[in-house]
Amino acid sequence: MSTRTLALLAALAAALIYGLTFTVAKHVMPVYIKPYGFIVLRVFGATLLFWFSGLFIKKEKIAKADYGRIFLAAVFGVGLNMLTFFKGLSYTTPINASVVMVMVPIIVLSLSAILLKEHLAKYRIIGVFLGLLGAVYLIAYGNGLQLNNTHIQWGNFLVFINAFSYSLYLILVKKLTSKYHPISFAKWLYLLGFFMVLPFGFKEVQQIAWLTMPTDIFYKMLFVVVFATFVTYLFNLLAVRKLKPTTVSVFIYLQPFIATVFALIMKSDTLNIHKIIASGLIFAGVYLVSKKPKVA
Repeated sequence: MSTRTLALLAALAAALIYGLTFTVAKHVMPVYIKPYGFIVLRVFGATLLFWFSGLFIKKEKIAKADYGRIFLAAVFGVGLNMLTFFKGLSYTTPINASVVMVMVPIIVLSLSAILLKEHLAKYRIIGVFLGLLGAVYLIAYGNGLQLNNTHIQWGNFLVFINAFSYSLYLILVKKLTSKYHPISFAKWLYLLGFFMVLPFGFKEVQQIAWLTMPTDIFYKMLFVVVFATFVTYLFNLLAVRKLKPTTVSVFIYLQPFIATVFALIMKSDTLNIHKIIASGLIFAGVYLVSKKPKVA
């Protein structure tokens, strides 16, 4: 199996986990853990896991010139990204959040052209917009989009800020992943990110009622910390190392599809022609963007 195929599988696995995270995280907050408190736990747990994992790889020295880029990556990939996403998700609905997040590939496509001078092949551009069309079509016919609520509108805006922040993060880490092992700089990325989010969520962590927290909520919290943070960020870093940021970002289009499949498995939704058409558009878009270019 080629390294490119492994990178694509890593991006797919991350998209699968993210697709489940919208609903899982919503069950935990804000009833049991408030958004910023959850972020502190999430980043702290991932920081420990990355530093522990760092013990099992060859030690690499980070060049002083790269710490500035790592700091910016921590701002946009951990601090601003997570704070706005969880706060936004606490106000809006999982479906609304997934709609806003499908803007990420469009943003990454634009930033890649501007900042990385990336050549935009026509089939990649078509793929991005096919995926966008499929994702929006799927959600529109799910009758779940809500916009007539001030709190939801504010939540949607915060999720959009998160989407832009995450897009910029994918661009920033591209050079770092080609230079260092993902874990080598991810541990610094998260350590810096932890100190960024701590002032926002320290009080909310103190308010958590650990002794009365239901067991299933505790496991859902662990899922977000271990899988939706440590595993997904590691997978995405591995993917960005071998793929273009645009290719990695387009896997976000799979999240509404995954949410729909999950609903079908749980028998809380039914299959119809609209869902089949939308799924076809999404997979066509993902295929085109992830297609290996003829000229490297």
